[in-house]
Amino acid sequence: MPVGSSDCNRHMAHTVWLGQQPLTIDAVAEVARNDARVELTAAAWDAVRQGRQVIEALANDDQPHYGISTGFGALATRHIPKESRVQLQRSLIRSHAAGSGPEVERDVVRALMLLRVATLASGHTGVREETLRAYLGLLNHGLTPVVHEYGSLGCSGDLAPLAHCALALMGEGKVRTRNGALVDAASALGEVGQAPVELHEKEGLALINGTDGMLGMLCLALTDLNSLLRTADICAAMSVEGQLGTDDVFAADLQALRPQPGQALSASNLRRLLTESGIRDSHRDPDACTRVQDAYSLRCSPQVAGAVRDTMAHAATVAGHELSSVIDNPVITPDHRVESNGNFHGAPVAYVLDFLAIAVADLASVSERRTDRFLDKSRNHGLNPFLADDPGVDSGHMIAQYTQAAVVSELKRLAAPASVDSIPSSAMQEDHVSMGWSAGRKLRRSIDGLTRVLAIEMLTAARALVLRQPLKPSPAHAAVIEGLSQAGWPGPGPDRWLAPEIEAAVEYVGSGQVIADAEAALGKPLS
Repeated sequence: MPVGSSDCNRHMAHTVWLGQQPLTIDAVAEVARNDARVELTAAAWDAVRQGRQVIEALANDDQPHYGISTGFGALATRHIPKESRVQLQRSLIRSHAAGSGPEVERDVVRALMLLRVATLASGHTGVREETLRAYLGLLNHGLTPVVHEYGSLGCSGDLAPLAHCALALMGEGKVRTRNGALVDAASALGEVGQAPVELHEKEGLALINGTDGMLGMLCLALTDLNSLLRTADICAAMSVEGQLGTDDVFAADLQALRPQPGQALSASNLRRLLTESGIRDSHRDPDACTRVQDAYSLRCSPQVAGAVRDTMAHAATVAGHELSSVIDNPVITPDHRVESNGNFHGAPVAYVLDFLAIAVADLASVSERRTDRFLDKSRNHGLNPFLADDPGVDSGHMIAQYTQAAVVSELKRLAAPASVDSIPSSAMQEDHVSMGWSAGRKLRRSIDGLTRVLAIEMLTAARALVLRQPLKPSPAHAAVIEGLSQAGWPGPGPDRWLAPEIEAAVEYVGSGQVIADAEAALGKPLS
């Protein structure tokens, strides 16, 4: 469950305008998850009309032009007569809508649709105004084509996923309505008063030749991780406090000796979250605390979480470049040439999707290690084994850590990069591909796993903090404990069915409410 992806977050938001400036990561999330409306400026519509004029001039030319009057891929050597070109575009979409497997999530499909619309609105693809208006209609009416898990190699664009969207535009295939009902595309178009589109020269190609699926998943992942990084700092601070650790190592002057920007932000969060902790104050006296140094999973929390932040910053830079790009082949240049190119290759996006999966796996790994320390009597500094109410009779959080470990193991497997693989296709014309779509799919699963790992650490740390009574946790952590209680956590006690409590904590983390509760107690936002 990616953060913020639940249906309860869906609402009509502001309008996102195309043609004024490049899309932002936040705008992609607003359209994908909150159904923000999408509109084009007058200047953008003018650019679309001018681009179409270029294509129509070439369509009437005696010379073959790729995607306009030729076949595609390895079949590009065949010249297509004018009377067959509508069928050419229709056949392209039907044959490329060859996905298989489970349905792709609504927010991912809406993100890739928005990004394709943004490229079409640039005027560099040559689609007709009526085709683009119809695509906007799908998006703004909340009609989401059914796209399948498998089918994209991340080169020549995310062909199969985008082809399923174009198929719906033609009135074929299946779509989900705004309320989730599965209906025929033709019926859905009729319900909103929209006619199926008959594609003309180059339009089929322009609808499918982009990195929009993998870029959409990158934007959504960055949105999710922006929340989960702050949550990870909350969890780490609760664990440091609950395990009688020290916050001295998070001092600003120590962090400044290694000026990694993400590390400084994370350490700052930890210092603030631990402010006014009665538990921490109880062992500040050197005579009362004989430990010289905390374990790495506690002491190095800002180093790990900070490195994830810096990885995200790099990925956001790549996403920003891609959001400013026009991805199509062939493409209309600013001086109205129509040129073939390789900008549809997904390598830049695929690499950072894989990089983020590595960072996510490591962040989850250090979280699981902090959780495990709570459960080991020889390392938890006076708490019961496994935080059990009656050890031996009760098992406490023993198996919750097993669940964490299972997820972390899965995340390590998902950290193996997809982008190092390549299987040639299209009769060796497309002989090196990015696998960026696959990198995006596994990153989404990784983010879901990280959400669950952090939720279990938070539950475990909260249990430990309550067991430290009458010592009081910091105000921020007290607010988180209260938030967990309101979400359905009853607090420490004899063993009970644990799975529902874990799921409630997952929802608490995934919704972002934990950050809101902590920030309310702090009186200012976390970094």
